[in-house]
Amino acid sequence: MSPHVVELVVRGRLGHELIAALDGFEVATDEHGLTHIVGHVADQARLFGLLDMFDELHIEVVSMNPVDPEGFSPDAGDAQDTSDS
Repeated sequence: MSPHVVELVVRGRLGHELIAALDGFEVATDEHGLTHIVGHVADQARLFGLLDMFDELHIEVVSMNPVDPEGFSPDAGDAQDTSDS
């Protein structure tokens, strides 16, 4: 698997510590209570690691979607919580 940009959609809001652990990913919660996590995934092992982490934390992954890498430019590579807490 070559590097890809993916969007993982999970149910609920993520805590600040978990968002901080997602360094390099953009994190935003929408008005429906879904959190969108978007970022570069270097290989299949990294993707499975993310999915395993969510599974261990009992966070429901709603979907995983490819993102056009041309349209993705993270803000200095830091995860951000754009939810309105």
